[in-house]
Amino acid sequence: MTELIFVALLAALGWFWLNSMTSRETAVAAARRGCDADQVQLLDDTVALASLRLARNDHGQLVLRRGYRFEYSDTGDNRREGMVTLLGSRVETVRLGNVWSV
Repeated sequence: MTELIFVALLAALGWFWLNSMTSRETAVAAARRGCDADQVQLLDDTVALASLRLARNDHGQLVLRRGYRFEYSDTGDNRREGMVTLLGSRVETVRLGNVWSV
């Protein structure tokens, strides 16, 4: 019985890791699109996980809501912070400074 629990735990951790990697790729693409739309430069070409919690989607299903921070520059000499929020695998919001978009 303990072997079955161990295998189930390993499978759950594997799923979480794979899901986190695809979510991160989605967040990077959303940050890149947001920066391109505002004609600013995405710095370091990456995002960092800032928050992770459970939430319900539009269908009432329990999914993970992930918040990712990224940095961008509007002049090339400064760093500003942006945020991408994913609800499940869907981009919920992209924020650059005080401007929100979906």
